[in-house]
Amino acid sequence: MGRLVGLDLARGLAVFGMHAVHVGPAPGQNGVFGYLMELAQGRSSALFAVLAGFSVALITGRRTPKSGLAGRQAVAKVIIRAVILMALGTALSLTGTPVVPILAFYGLFFLLVLPLYRLAAKPLALIAVAWALVGPQLLYALKPVVGGRVFLSYGQADGPVSLFFTGGYPALTWVPFVIAGMAVARCDLAATGYGGSWLALRLVPSAAEAVRKAEGGPGMSSVSSVSPDSIGIFGDTPAGMLASAPHSEATLSIVAATGVAIVVITSYLAAMEAFPRLRRLARPVIAVGSMSLTAYVYHIVAIWSRFFQRGPLEWLMGRATGIARRIRG
Repeated sequence: MGRLVGLDLARGLAVFGMHAVHVGPAPGQNGVFGYLMELAQGRSSALFAVLAGFSVALITGRRTPKSGLAGRQAVAKVIIRAVILMALGTALSLTGTPVVPILAFYGLFFLLVLPLYRLAAKPLALIAVAWALVGPQLLYALKPVVGGRVFLSYGQADGPVSLFFTGGYPALTWVPFVIAGMAVARCDLAATGYGGSWLALRLVPSAAEAVRKAEGGPGMSSVSSVSPDSIGIFGDTPAGMLASAPHSEATLSIVAATGVAIVVITSYLAAMEAFPRLRRLARPVIAVGSMSLTAYVYHIVAIWSRFFQRGPLEWLMGRATGIARRIRG
């Protein structure tokens, strides 16, 4: 029970972190709030993705993958969740919200990692590492080719090209987070990522310049920093691929953010088991984590309400019933 409470605590932290990034003050400001905003940038969504892998492992059998009828039922549960998340994420994107909802990407991640659910921790970890090494470079090479092509895209909705390559959380570079979460769940790196990035940025001056330009560039407010126009700006240059900055879609960024997520998850799991009294203090965050999907959707709705008078569901309903105007006679 304590382990599940620890996961809820981590989910709650991820939701609050993403909410802070979307509506909070811009990172880099002086003081405690600026520091906290800087910590939340990119790491909250990475924690969310690692927790997705943990969830897949829990559904399909944490230490021993389920087989037979139980295995087929577990696979069906994951697929159903994925379809619902993709539909819900697409609906949120259709509202024109100024941020990039992660849910459609999240659903796709579930489907992509499902064939790996029978693997043990070691092969999962090796696949996560290999994907983190190859994925960002492949994305960098393919982006110019697929960037101008759009399939099944409705406004800001996430079509296949967006989900895999050009969106805010492209599967090509975000699936390693999920696989890493599965590996951790099957078991009873942050320093490598950030340390490697620190060294690379000093050995390659142009990389440091790319980071400075991106961090000091215009339009990097808390909302625009998660907009389609600004996500992944570090990875648009070869030098920027050496950065571990949030949303750089670079290998070192994936390693660093995965390390932070694993530290958070394992620390919370251990703390909830070792110090049961902490649950009372953390109860508000745990409560949010236990209903993380609802909390995430509501925070997107809250952002929507800052710019529009009608809610997203009301807007969708209005668009759907607009067909009635075509009736004649």
